[in-house]
Formats: sequence, structure tokens, C-alpha cells
Amino acid sequence: MGGGKGLKKTGDYKNSGLKKVVRNWDLYLLMLLPVIYLIIFKYVPMYGVQIAFKNYRAVDGMLRSPWVGMKHFNTFFSSYMFTRLMTNTLTLSVYSLIAGFPMPILLALLLHYIPMKRFKKIIQSVSYAPNFISTVVMCGLVILFLGERNGLLNNIISTLGGERIGFMAKPDLFSSVYVWSGVWQFMGFGSIIYIAALAGVDPQLHEAAIVDGASIIKRIWHIDLPSILPTIVILLVLNVGQLLNVGFDKVLLLQNQLNLSRSEVISTYVYKVGILNALGDFSYPAAIGLFTSVINLILLTSVNYLAKRLSGNSLW
Repeated sequence: MGGGKGLKKTGDYKNSGLKKVVRNWDLYLLMLLPVIYLIIFKYVPMYGVQIAFKNYRAVDGMLRSPWVGMKHFNTFFSSYMFTRLMTNTLTLSVYSLIAGFPMPILLALLLHYIPMKRFKKIIQSVSYAPNFISTVVMCGLVILFLGERNGLLNNIISTLGGERIGFMAKPDLFSSVYVWSGVWQFMGFGSIIYIAALAGVDPQLHEAAIVDGASIIKRIWHIDLPSILPTIVILLVLNVGQLLNVGFDKVLLLQNQLNLSRSEVISTYVYKVGILNALGDFSYPAAIGLFTSVINLILLTSVNYLAKRLSGNSLW
């Protein structure tokens, strides 16, 4: 009897689940396209990861290419480029995270407290605009503005009595050029999600704080920041999970022979070894790419775990 009731409950549960699917078929149909995209372009290509453990030759194909195990990983770890690539990649990533992550939050808070709506809209439009500039155009503008002979910034420095600086020729300045140009380009667009989160804060909390005589700084610290903390934590976890994925196209476009010692990162090295290499070695760069993916996965899960323990907010 008890078993029959259990089966009946299970059947009812399945029927109710099927009814929900039928009732919301349009939503599931809408979800079908992105799911198909993920399967075709994200999961199916994982089959090719095996070439990182093989000496891949196009003539033999993926399955018949000889198995070499961890050879390509050991070659990368013992290479003289390993330390330089890891140092440059982590420097750009951590620098970008420290300088770039708080900026959209600060901009969103500033815009949230601007009383003049027209001025607020102007600031938003001006700050959003650089995001829609292509990377190629943006890098061209950066090189043009920072040019040693006729660059706008050097013209200002020269007018003020200073000496012209070869920004793009100094390896030590490359990370700052890369990071702060990125902050300028993406800060406004990145603030949109925080502005939306601030819009959801209960106005009664601010009204009560104003009655109690709280200043704007105290209202930000005790009301706004705790309210948008889940959003901040989730975006921070996602950013940390991409530490080794420094933007390839921007680094490559700003790179030259004079700053190469600081601008060569993992992604540009993989491009040069795997694509530009006349020998067409695919296994070695595949091994490097797999290594970075594994490290990013470890960072993502670790930071997500710490965020859940410390703040109670996480991706999963």
C-alpha cells in the first residue's frame, strides 16, 4: 500500500512537471536556441582537447596522431618564456581587477546621487559611448594620443615645460596604458548593472536615514553597498575566474618590439606559436590553452567558495 502511494506521488510529480513544460512551451522554445549554441560551440569542441596530449598532425587526424602524454605541458613549464608570460599575464589581470573593478561601482553611486536629471543623462551618455568603440579604433586612438612627437598628451606636457615621454616605447608603462585605457572604455557601460541594482533599494531606508541625520557617505556605506553586495560579489567571482584570459586583441594591437618584454602574455604567445608559426604546431598551444582554462576553473571555484563562506553570496 505504502509503495503504491509512493509511486502515485512520483507519477503525480512527473505529470505536474510535464504540465508546466506544456504550459510554458514558448519559454522553453526561446531557451532552446542558446542551449543549442552552448552545446555546438562550447561542449562539442571539448572533444578536441585531446590534441594537447598528442603530437597532432593534420595528415593523421585527431584519433591517429601519436599520444605523447604531458610532453607539451612539461615543455611549456620548463620554457624560459613561462615565467615572463605568467608574470605579464597576472600583472595585467590583477592590475585591471584592482583599478577597474571598483570604478563602475563608484560611477554608479555618483550618478545615483546627482540631483539634476539632465546633467545625469549627459554624464551617462558620455561615459557609455567609449564602450561602443571597436578595439582596433580604440587602440589607434590610444597610440595617437600617446605619440611621442605629436601626441596630445605629450603636447600638453611639452607646453607645461616637461619632457616628452615615449609611452608606447617604455615597457614599464605598458600595463598602465593597457589598464587605464580599459577603465576609460568600459567603466560607464559596466556601471549600468550597478545603477539597476541601486534602483531596487527601498527608498524608505534612505528616508529613515535622512530623518536620523545620516550623511550621504553613511547612507552609501550602510544602505547602498549592503544592498548591492550580492551583485558585487557575483561580478567579482566572474572577473577572478578570467584572470588568465587577458584581452588578446587589445594587447596585440598595443604591442611593439620596444615593449614586448612586458606586453607578451599567454594569449598572444599562443597566437604566435599556433597560428603564425610556419610549422603549424597545434598541440603545444592547445596544451597552454588547456592549462589556462584549468587554472581559471580552480580560481573560479575557490573564490566562489570563499565568497559563499564570507558573504553568503555566490554563483552556485
